[in-house]
Amino acid sequence: MRAPWRFSVRVRLTLLYCGLFAACGVILVVITYGLLASNLPGPAPDKEVTARTTAPAGFAETCAKASTDPNAEPGLLYKCKAAYEEGLVEGATTQRQATLDQLLRYSLGTLAAVTLLAAVAGWVVAGRVLRPVHRITEAARSASQDHLSTRIAMTGPRDELRELADTFDEMLDRLQYAFEGQRRFIANAGHELRTPLTVMRTAIDVVLAKPEPSRDELLGMGHEVRTAVSHAHALIDALLTLARADRGRIDREPVDLATVAEDAIDAAAPPGARLHISLGPAPTHGDPILLERLAANLLDNAVRYNTPDGTVWITTGSGGGRVELTIDNTGPVIAPESVARLFEPFRRLQDRTGDGGFGLGLAIVASIAAAHGGQASAGVRPGGGLSVTVSLPAAG
Repeated sequence: MRAPWRFSVRVRLTLLYCGLFAACGVILVVITYGLLASNLPGPAPDKEVTARTTAPAGFAETCAKASTDPNAEPGLLYKCKAAYEEGLVEGATTQRQATLDQLLRYSLGTLAAVTLLAAVAGWVVAGRVLRPVHRITEAARSASQDHLSTRIAMTGPRDELRELADTFDEMLDRLQYAFEGQRRFIANAGHELRTPLTVMRTAIDVVLAKPEPSRDELLGMGHEVRTAVSHAHALIDALLTLARADRGRIDREPVDLATVAEDAIDAAAPPGARLHISLGPAPTHGDPILLERLAANLLDNAVRYNTPDGTVWITTGSGGGRVELTIDNTGPVIAPESVARLFEPFRRLQDRTGDGGFGLGLAIVASIAAAHGGQASAGVRPGGGLSVTVSLPAAG
């Protein structure tokens, strides 16, 4: 709640407009007054001193008669001339002061009236200027986790307020995408975890339903439960790896992608696949465990979704301040528009279901690459299969 002595932005903008207008008006009045005062005729200093006599009553009539009398005394004529000049000086001074006073009075009155109109105009203009801000505020108040569809969609010239509104709309787009992705992730993770739990429960219920289960039946149940537990453990481990990479807080140390790829090949030892290995130096900085998981996921993806006796190409190298790990594999023909979906969690192609995977392999790869300041991209091979490239910043 705003303090009672704090004015709103609209009031402060109005006061600012009004104050600036009044200050400029006062400066204009002062300049006009000074220019007029310096250009109006004023009394001469020497005459102002000599013309300070006080004329007696009837002196004007005496001077009028003396001006037509050729025998008038010279002293009287001099006094009449001095009185005349004094009258001229006093008249000019009075007229000058009256003109300046009238100018100041009219100017200040007009300035006060126009300042009042400026305050009204400033109030209206400030309201129009702040209208987009009010729309942004209303959109921010109405936005929530379950209601992110509100957009400002401001039109008009592309000024600072239009740019602010567009940036806010883009932020809402990102939030909506993130929340929808989170909901999909939770639903898919729950579905994937429910499968091994259902298998375990079914195996246990079948055995317990028998009055006297045999030893072989109990052993069979144990093997099924163990397999389901291993499946659930692998899924949870994949989810934890994905969460760790998404946080972006990783340990960094010198790592060579060639060594990481070689370790992944030795650990996986994929059977039935022909490997073509070309490992050039690819030094970078990152977490060795996560990068090895990245390489292992790429290799597992290339072998799992390959054709029988297929081929896998593994290449590392560096150039242009970047290091790259590329794994190509033969396989079925993939539609190019379906490739981008493979980097989303629990996303599989239609012909890649029932393979024992979780749909998290490439999602973990993309997340680990992003956590290291890089990116993962994929493309289809003309004869079928997939080509995945991970690009990271080079060391130094």
